[in-house]
Amino acid sequence: MSKQPDARILPPPYDRVGKHDMRADVSHDDTARFNFLANLNVHLSQGLFPGNRLAYEKRVQPRFNRDQGRDFANRQEIRKEMRKDAHYQTWAAMRRNSMEMRHQVGLSVVLGQINKLNAKANSYNEGKNTLSLNSELEVPGYLAAVDNHCMPGSYYSELMEGDVSTAANYDIGTFVTGAGSMSCQGDGGGRALAKFIKSKFVEFSPKRILDLGCGIGSNVLPIANAFPDAEILAVDIGAPFLRYGHARAQAMGVSNVQFVQMDGESLDFEAESFDWIQTTMFWHETSVIALRKIMREIFRLLVPGGLTLHLEQPNFEDSTPLYEQFIRDWDAWYNNEPFWSKLHTMDVLDEMEQAGFNRPSFIEERLSPDVEKGVYPPWASTMSRHVAEQNDSRARNKQVTGGGGWYMFGAWK
Repeated sequence: MSKQPDARILPPPYDRVGKHDMRADVSHDDTARFNFLANLNVHLSQGLFPGNRLAYEKRVQPRFNRDQGRDFANRQEIRKEMRKDAHYQTWAAMRRNSMEMRHQVGLSVVLGQINKLNAKANSYNEGKNTLSLNSELEVPGYLAAVDNHCMPGSYYSELMEGDVSTAANYDIGTFVTGAGSMSCQGDGGGRALAKFIKSKFVEFSPKRILDLGCGIGSNVLPIANAFPDAEILAVDIGAPFLRYGHARAQAMGVSNVQFVQMDGESLDFEAESFDWIQTTMFWHETSVIALRKIMREIFRLLVPGGLTLHLEQPNFEDSTPLYEQFIRDWDAWYNNEPFWSKLHTMDVLDEMEQAGFNRPSFIEERLSPDVEKGVYPPWASTMSRHVAEQNDSRARNKQVTGGGGWYMFGAWK
């Protein structure tokens, strides 16, 4: 199939996820459960999601206009009224439940083999100088407050010494959340960034790269493969994710990445010591204070002429309709992403300028996840559970080029 058909389409099957030695063994029945949940997410996006706009336009907005004698003033007013609508209640409840079920299936798989997974991770990690953990590091309040993405234990909780269970669950369930849109290894963002750099800045040859909020390292490994001679440091706050991410990298034959447990607000690196600093879907899980501190750290750590790039959900613009603002806020309220809504309203370019970057050096693009041709169908990158919310915003910002659903911003120092 060379292009997306007109009819409703299905995500790739779970058996096309990338295999590696650290991945938990998934049974036939659990594979079927993952396939069901991925298809449910697609149905919610393609089938039920459009009904929210109909409910808004045909019922909620007219009723509010009649009762209040005016139109909605902000997205908060829309949310208050839409929460009363039966169709929105059904869609929102099912979307929340699909995320909870994704973790229920993932944890049932992982906890049944937790000792095996922990031992395997330890066999890859033991004696390596490319993994550095800090047991005294305090988890920031913005992370400790919630289980991000409804993921029990978030990124940092440990059930036992040397635990990797939360990370193993995250790895096997990424397919469901993105409905197969993130490539076989869930690294579509990192693949897209590496491809962008190689094609856009042909002469750029970074020797030292920093990836902040690396998680299990999905998006830093494509960068490591694209720049095999570079020294790459991947930083995160969660020890289980770093243990698993390091072991995963070793299992996949990637040895030029050092995984380090640090808080991005206070990075223990020398000033002007990195050529490229990047993040992938990181900022919406921080806070206003943290964002500003981390952005200043990025500026401090970049060499003159260095590059910083960030992949995130697109922010609200002055022209973004209130309904779109409301619907894209869903994750802030129901997917345990409390900073999601606030970040959408911030001018991230202004934040970069306040940190020291100059506007003439700013970069803005749109990118889509890069998926494997011949393994995933070419329309697989359209399967994101957020694609329906993003469609309206793609064409509106004339200053941002490209046709993808992700917003990439950055700057040269």
